[in-house]
Amino acid sequence: MTAPLEALRAAVGAEHVLVDADLTASYETDWTGRFSGRAACVVRPSETAQVSAVLTACREAGVPVVVQGGNTGLVGGATPAGGEVLLSLTRLASLGPVDVAAGQVTAGAGVTLAALQQHARSAGLDFGVDFAARDSATVGGLVATNAGGIRVLRYGSMRAQLLGAEAVLADGSVLSRMAGLQKDGTGYDLVSLLCGSEGTLGVVTAARLRLVPRLGARCVALLVLPGVSAAVALLPGLRARLPSLSAAELMFPAGVELVRDYAGLAAPFAEQHPAYLLLECIDRTDPTDALVEAVSEVAGLVDATVASDSAGQRALWAYREQHTEAIGAAGVPVKLDVSVPTGRLPELCDRLNGVISGVAPAALPIVFGHVNEGNLHVNVLGAGDLAEAVTEAVLELVAELSGSISSEHGVGRAKAAWLPLSRSAAEIAAMRAIKGALDPAGLLNPGVLLATS
Repeated sequence: MTAPLEALRAAVGAEHVLVDADLTASYETDWTGRFSGRAACVVRPSETAQVSAVLTACREAGVPVVVQGGNTGLVGGATPAGGEVLLSLTRLASLGPVDVAAGQVTAGAGVTLAALQQHARSAGLDFGVDFAARDSATVGGLVATNAGGIRVLRYGSMRAQLLGAEAVLADGSVLSRMAGLQKDGTGYDLVSLLCGSEGTLGVVTAARLRLVPRLGARCVALLVLPGVSAAVALLPGLRARLPSLSAAELMFPAGVELVRDYAGLAAPFAEQHPAYLLLECIDRTDPTDALVEAVSEVAGLVDATVASDSAGQRALWAYREQHTEAIGAAGVPVKLDVSVPTGRLPELCDRLNGVISGVAPAALPIVFGHVNEGNLHVNVLGAGDLAEAVTEAVLELVAELSGSISSEHGVGRAKAAWLPLSRSAAEIAAMRAIKGALDPAGLLNPGVLLATS
């Protein structure tokens, strides 16, 4: 199929329809380097009306569309397979005034998470989602994948922040629910349906977002524990005692050492230990005393260090936040984002390395995650030609433990074939029916989330 270049140029301006390979290359490979493909062209609209015109032209020409935000995805969900029009939303970067009374703001799909945070904070508020790719990841991508991150423990995932959305459907029609109503009982929640749909049902162009109070006092602690069971066991007590608890991040020696080698960091403790738990509390007043008191009573605690100053906090967070960069610098990994019921997280951790080594003995697993959500980021270096076998082995283990094959990164193309491990036949049939109703020609992100037959 041939992209309708003249119609696309008329819609967004000729300078924003890129066809030269040198100009399109950065859009055609994902962040991990695992997924790449040639797009027919890259189209960069700046407003919803232009997105509507682009999708109308593509529908009339029968050309599929791949939707892309900041291109920080990890599952190939925003990467062309070959020949699609790639719709980049980075120019939809408008930010409305913060509605302090309602605690809300309207943001374009191309607004980066960092820009959104800065905008909210300038008005004395904050945004509830945060993660390391904040400088590149965009609002549209956060909505499309129902992004999570390090604050889910306190504020929930992206769906919990979403009060409204504007989206363009496959036929070019515009769906808009942007009033930001806290209560609305008028039928199907189409906004929530779009969240986590990975661009397969419509193109989100703007979102009405819930904001949270800005809390300026923080404290960070790094705990040494004898294992994952101890981390899971202590968390309910910590949450009960520390209403200010915002993050509980799990790390292991292999990952910490990789980060140290990559970033030139000093060892956090004199010796290596089986498990590390990074805690952060944020409040209006200094939470240090409360955190220290709570940590001092943790059963099985081997060691701990606490930082109440910003430099010390950044230093402790570096062990966690530089995992992804360090892994990427070490090679092209198999990247899996999985979750299990929290009580089964220790079993997943206990069995994971054995499952991976049973398939790829020379591979190096680097694992970290969010304890409260039972969510692990499983990165496997050195799998080579055994990458698919490693993926299948890990995802089957997760399914055996009643878990999800994708906790917060989406399914994308990478895991579409394994969706039946997490969703029943009836659920997948219902999802296909919804997809067929909103995108009957299957032009939006084909092959993403729902595998093509």
